[in-house]
Amino acid sequence: MTTSGPPDRSERGAERQNWVERRREKIRAEIDRNRRGEYTVPTWVLALALVLIVGGWLALIFLA
Repeated sequence: MTTSGPPDRSERGAERQNWVERRREKIRAEIDRNRRGEYTVPTWVLALALVLIVGGWLALIFLA
């Protein structure tokens, strides 16, 4: 019978290294896209800007 125990330190280190490499590759790809002009503003930033603009107008209307 085989038991599945926790991986030894070398396997965990390799797994972490793989994660770091994948993360770095994603960051490099994003930087390359941005340099090519494919930059897009995240949706949450657009939503926040809209809320601030509408909130500002409402505050101006009701407080003036």
